[in-house]
Amino acid sequence: MKQMSVTKSEILATFRHEGAEGRQLIGAGAGTGLSARTARAGGADFLVVYNSGRFRMAGRGSLAGLLAYGDANEIVMDMASEVLPVVPGLPVFAGVNGTDPFRLMPQFLSGIQAAGYVGVQNFPTVGVFDGEFRANLESTGMGYDREVEMMKAASQLGLVTAPYVFNVAETEAMVRLADVDIVVAHMGLTTSGAVGASVAVALEEAARRCQQICDAARRLKPEVLVLAHGGPIATSADWEFVRSKTTGLDGFLGASSMERLPVEQAIAATVASFKRVR
Repeated sequence: MKQMSVTKSEILATFRHEGAEGRQLIGAGAGTGLSARTARAGGADFLVVYNSGRFRMAGRGSLAGLLAYGDANEIVMDMASEVLPVVPGLPVFAGVNGTDPFRLMPQFLSGIQAAGYVGVQNFPTVGVFDGEFRANLESTGMGYDREVEMMKAASQLGLVTAPYVFNVAETEAMVRLADVDIVVAHMGLTTSGAVGASVAVALEEAARRCQQICDAARRLKPEVLVLAHGGPIATSADWEFVRSKTTGLDGFLGASSMERLPVEQAIAATVASFKRVR
């Protein structure tokens, strides 16, 4: 199922054109075909299919995508047939578990490309873990460096690379070692809603971290695109605040904020409106 015939350079040129015209680059997570279709109708420039999208749209927390409730890479391959046919012509990226010890990653990435995905993101990612557990992952061959290697292999295949990064060191590794096309500054699990995070950094702190990541990426690769994601940035008003406190960000990638929260709010409000009829 080949979804697009355009090249990586053409996709990136289109993305950069948005900025040149004064528009933000907006990406959206798609956990269902309906999410994909409606995100496109709203003007999304690209979509990302994650295994966590399937979990959150089933009413579970997005962090379920980081636990042993399913094969993340298999789920993303399975979701291709649901999402890609309903958004022809729109770039769709795959969330790839780069630390998967049961995949020959270059061959798997070729399969991702053959399925119709035109780009990749590192999800699930060990970047969300910290402390002793993170240290053990790093020391047993399942660390962030494997995600960097996956991005490098994806780039060599001509896939657009848009990794999540959580700090300056990871940003520098992704840009310097994998020469990625897009950097996504991850601020943590999105807040709000029925299964959102209850704790996150303040918006001011999120803006500061985004700026640090943006500056680090641009020092190494001036043309790299930089997006923000997650944490306290749950609404367009939150995003507007972060934009006002930063310079150089090209746009925003939303997952829960683009599909889970709108669905929760809209369905609850619609059912309530019917219930009020007397």
